[in-house]
Amino acid sequence: MRDTMSQSAADGVTGAARETLTYGGNAAKITEMHRRDGAMTNADPPAPRTVVPIEPSLLFAEAFDQAQVTELRHSVTSCAHAAGLRGQRLDDFVLAVNELITNAVRHGGGQGWLRLWRQAGELVCEVADHGHGISAHRLSDRNRPAPDTAGGWGLWLARELSDTMVVDTGDAGTTVRISAALGLPEQSRGQRAE
Repeated sequence: MRDTMSQSAADGVTGAARETLTYGGNAAKITEMHRRDGAMTNADPPAPRTVVPIEPSLLFAEAFDQAQVTELRHSVTSCAHAAGLRGQRLDDFVLAVNELITNAVRHGGGQGWLRLWRQAGELVCEVADHGHGISAHRLSDRNRPAPDTAGGWGLWLARELSDTMVVDTGDAGTTVRISAALGLPEQSRGQRAE
């Protein structure tokens, strides 16, 4: 079942409007997507965006381009394992992060910035780029791409392989934040109860 909430508000930093779409039906799987494209509604403004301070919970932060993708994936694997992800959950999380960094290189201006940190029993990864944003249609499409489709799998896979996903996008770039709960059994996303 799909629950959708749409709201727009003035972004206090950029002055641009932002649309929020929230998907999910339980606390274990929530996806929020933001689109800064000037659309306005009568909805209440969302809470201000949280800035994660640089503190000991920050495990890894690095700028990257295409040349660093493989090395970055290995670093994320090491940090996620050290933070407590194991087995299939580790593999799923690393694949989701890999899809996000690959998207940043291919569609987000050729480079990006990755941060990985631990907070309140979960591992969080944020990938940002300076591309032209993701269309509202693309953000709202939650259908699995056709098997013979060459592209379009990145966001879908990241959403499916992580516990939560938040996308903030607009003309100045895209930031995608995913998380995985620490301490859960070593099973894949598809095996967990929804």
